[in-house]
Amino acid sequence: MTAQERADASRFGSELLFTDGLPDMDDEVGYRGAVAARAAGITYRQLDYWARTELVVPTVRGASGSGSQRLYGFRDILVLKLVKRLLDTGISLQQIRTAVEQLRVSGIHDLAGTTLMSDGASVYLCTSNDEVIDLVSRGQGVFGIAVGKVLTEVESTLVDFDPQLPDPMDELAARRTQRTA
Repeated sequence: MTAQERADASRFGSELLFTDGLPDMDDEVGYRGAVAARAAGITYRQLDYWARTELVVPTVRGASGSGSQRLYGFRDILVLKLVKRLLDTGISLQQIRTAVEQLRVSGIHDLAGTTLMSDGASVYLCTSNDEVIDLVSRGQGVFGIAVGKVLTEVESTLVDFDPQLPDPMDELAARRTQRTA
């Protein structure tokens, strides 16, 4: 994890979930909530709930009051899409929350070779083919999500959207300034 990523993580109270195997993205560039939700395939209401409950917090800029705009980084959108995929398979949000926290603690070094496996109740992180085979042979793995494939999907989806630089003045402050001018 770079010094900037550590600073961002401490600023937002959590570690970045993925740090390696991602495209080199500018830490100051983010995507508005509506774009992040669309790219992850979730509703804005889900996005807002997950941010307020700290399942997935925006690392570029968090909400700072009424009228402020959250900005989500590439890594955040990848995590949002992975959470959505796990929900679609029937995993409970509580179990996903536990899995996301375990992933934060363990870190990941090679996304292209990482697979999230589940038996419908628990989520397992597999970083090698041997781990996947071991889970399946014990009858535990029912389905898997190749993180590298999801990463590629997020990259191709975001090509169509314009990233935003965090504005030091939020939208509400900008409106107030315009009214007084």
